Amino acid sequence: MRSGITLIFGAIFVNQQALGEYGMAHFSDKGAKKGKDYCIFFNSQWAGLPQDLHKASRLQIHDLTSSVLCHPSEVPSEGFPNRIPIVLRGNCTFYEKVRLAQINGAKGLLIVSKDRLTPPAGNQSQYEEIDIPVALLSYADMLDIARTFGKGREVALYAPSEPVLDYNMVIIFIVAVGTVAVGGYWASSHDIKRRNMMKQKKKGAVKKQGVETLDVTSVMICVFMVMCCSMLVLLYRFYDQLVYLIIAIFCLASSVGLYSCLWPLVRRIPLGKCRIPENNLPYCHKRPEVRRLVLAAFCVAVSVTWGVFRNEDQWAWVLQDALGIAFCLYMLKTIRLPTFKACTLLLLVLFVYDVFFVFITPFLTKNGKSIMVEVATGPSNSNTQEKLPMVLKVPRLNSSPLALCDRPFSLLGFGDILVPGLLVAYCHRFDVQMQTSRIYFLACTIGYGVGLLVTFAVLALMQAAQPALLYLVPCTLLSSLAVALWRKELPQFWTGSGFAKDIPQPALVKVPINCTRTPPANYEPRGDEATNPSKDSPLVLAKGLPQDKTSRAE
Repeated sequence: MRSGITLIFGAIFVNQQALGEYGMAHFSDKGAKKGKDYCIFFNSQWAGLPQDLHKASRLQIHDLTSSVLCHPSEVPSEGFPNRIPIVLRGNCTFYEKVRLAQINGAKGLLIVSKDRLTPPAGNQSQYEEIDIPVALLSYADMLDIARTFGKGREVALYAPSEPVLDYNMVIIFIVAVGTVAVGGYWASSHDIKRRNMMKQKKKGAVKKQGVETLDVTSVMICVFMVMCCSMLVLLYRFYDQLVYLIIAIFCLASSVGLYSCLWPLVRRIPLGKCRIPENNLPYCHKRPEVRRLVLAAFCVAVSVTWGVFRNEDQWAWVLQDALGIAFCLYMLKTIRLPTFKACTLLLLVLFVYDVFFVFITPFLTKNGKSIMVEVATGPSNSNTQEKLPMVLKVPRLNSSPLALCDRPFSLLGFGDILVPGLLVAYCHRFDVQMQTSRIYFLACTIGYGVGLLVTFAVLALMQAAQPALLYLVPCTLLSSLAVALWRKELPQFWTGSGFAKDIPQPALVKVPINCTRTPPANYEPRGDEATNPSKDSPLVLAKGLPQDKTSRAE
């Protein structure tokens, strides 16, 4: 179940999208050159905004924040000549507000909202009638404007264009490729350790190690896909009811992953090796070491801290990414694909799943939206306004004023790391067994990096959400397959027959040819053994007749 939840939400790389557009309201005191930018949310179908602040008209504000501007009686006697009124949201439609503002001479309309900023929508005939911009401003920004500027304040509305690609793409690329490479290498090192234990005939240790991994079969892949599709549709239908369950599962799973990643480091510290006293507490009756309990408490504390402050966009994303990376590394260590056949089946099935829920579902939904995009970014009609945590998120690093708005992050799903990462781990294990100097591992990792760059390029060109596995799966599968064909090892690579057997074979020992052994005193040959003795007969051994030069050790 833990691995299933990982991939449900992950197979997409997407910048947050919305029906409306973000813009800026530059406020300043009358005649002042310097001012301050505030985020607004507008709909260009009412009227567009210039991209440059210097091309935007500075107009005086008419403060009507004590009114909702739904009736002509709320319009002052002088109207709004060459001004932009600020009114409260509520009691009537956007169209009724902006129509009253326009017929009374306003050059725009700012609507203050205490709720989440949503697109000021209307119908086509209303769009054609209105030719002034209408935008939403947050209530908190309105209070800051009232404190910062005097009564004669002015505003200029504009919508700066954002760069096609942001510098945060570099961070996402490094984090994703690094996690895949480290996870694949770590998972394979675990397999190497297990193999060495087998060679040393440490049967108890081998059995213990075997519990920590899970070999994926074809049946498990099919069941997993049914779970993925079902869970994604349930989230689409009942997002507000299930989102908190997913957040709780992520907190639990990520704390386990963080513990798994930090324990190899903590156990090198020569402190806290003493064990707790005997007790009957759950999970403590075996008297674990003090340092294990301290580490577990630390991991739980980090996870709970993120859970409490998850909506603090200034810094909570760092904790989410750290917990997400630890979770991905733990899953890559735990889940193992035994053959390239299983790798191909899993990647191709998720490839189809990803493309279907991103590109095909818009033709099947009533609102024409992708189910995957809606779930990954949070439905626009969600009452909770919570986001699913199964993504890496990095804030935008450009200097655009739009960084003030509520979409400063680019996202990469965990599935885009885990799914190709399982193939990378398989390639490294095959490298070790076949002693190929990690050529499969390097080729598959490079293929993953190339696929991610292709995803970035398509995202920049299309300016729409993309299913990353559409590009990652072909690049990783073809790169590893090409190496297998070039080295003429495709049969072994496909079936995994290059791996050592789990059960160590008994050793061979040499036995002298002319050894003699006295048969038992009470031994009597039976039947024709006296005239035609077998090679294992005590008579043969006693007479020193030729035998096989080697025999299995007992």
